[in-house]
Amino acid sequence: MKRFFLVPFLLAVLFACESKPKATNLTLTGNVFGTTYKIVCQNTTVNYQKSIDSLFYLFNRSISTYLPSSDISLINKGDTSVVADVILLELLKKSKEIHIKTDGYFDPTVGNLVNAWGFGPKNEKRNLDTLEVQKQMKLVGFDKIQVVNHKVIKKDPGIYLDFNSIGKGFGIDVVARFLDQQQIANYMIEIGGEIRAKGVKKKDKPWRVQLQNPVITDVNDAFTIINLSNNSMATSGNYRKFRIAENGQKYVHTINPKTGFATESNLLSVSVIAAIDCADVDAYATAFMAMGVEKTKLFLEKHTEIKAILIYIDAQQNLASYSNYDDGL
Repeated sequence: MKRFFLVPFLLAVLFACESKPKATNLTLTGNVFGTTYKIVCQNTTVNYQKSIDSLFYLFNRSISTYLPSSDISLINKGDTSVVADVILLELLKKSKEIHIKTDGYFDPTVGNLVNAWGFGPKNEKRNLDTLEVQKQMKLVGFDKIQVVNHKVIKKDPGIYLDFNSIGKGFGIDVVARFLDQQQIANYMIEIGGEIRAKGVKKKDKPWRVQLQNPVITDVNDAFTIINLSNNSMATSGNYRKFRIAENGQKYVHTINPKTGFATESNLLSVSVIAAIDCADVDAYATAFMAMGVEKTKLFLEKHTEIKAILIYIDAQQNLASYSNYDDGL
C-alpha cells in the first residue's frame, strides 16, 4: 500500500541542530491534541524534543479541529482555496480505505453529528430528535468528499470533517517514521492511550501495557496485561467519554454513522492490537464501538490480521470479554 511521507527536507530541518549527549534512555512527555503524550527511546545519543515539538506543530496546523486557523478548520468553514499538505492528504487516503473496509462504520464526515450531540469542540450539549438526526445525516458520507489538485472538494459546504477518531494514532505514526529515520531500534510512543512500540525496552524485555477494567475507576486495576512489542494498540470505549441527559439516558462518545444516533451500548470498550499503523487500529477501535459486539466478531473472523479485545456486559448483566488475541491473555 502506498503512503505519503513528510518531505525529506522538512525532516532534515527538524533534527539538524539537536544536541548530542552520551547514549542514554530518553523519555519525553508533554501535552498534545488535547491530551498527554509519552515517548521513550532506548539508547539514543540525541534529544529529539525540539523535533517532536515541530512535528506536532505541523500536525496541528494541518488537521486540528480545535485550532481555528488549521487547514481542516478552514476547509470545514468552506474555504475552497486551501491546498492540502501531505499530512492531510495521507489521512484522507487512509480514512477512505478504512471507511470502505468497515462498510462505513468509520466515517470522518460524522463531525456535524459529533458537534450536535455535544462531543466535539463546539460542545453544544443537545439531545437530538429524529428529524434533527435525519437533517444532519444529509451531511454524512465519505463519498461526498473528493480531492482534486490537492484541494478538498465537498459536495455540500456544510460537511464537517473530524479526524479525532484517527488523529492520535496517525500522530503516533508520524513520530514513529521520524524515529525510524533516526535509526532508533527500540521505542514506545503513547498519545492519549493509543500506543505504538518497536523492539524492546530495558534488559531486552518486551514493551508491556495494561488494559484498565472499564467498570472500576482505580487506575491500578488492570483487566489484563499484554505484550506490545512491534505492534500498535488503540482503545475506544464509552466508560470515560459520555454524558447523561436530564432523562437519565447515557449518550456515548461514539456516534453510529449508519444511523446518526448516539445510543447506550453493552459494549464497554474495544482494544485493537495489530502489527500495522497506529492510525489503522485507532480507526478500527472507533468503528468496532459503532458496530457492536456481534458485528465486530464477524469482522474479526474475516480479517484475522486484526486482533481485538472486547469488554462488554452480557445478557446476565455480568462483565464479559471476547478476544482473538492470544499473547498476554
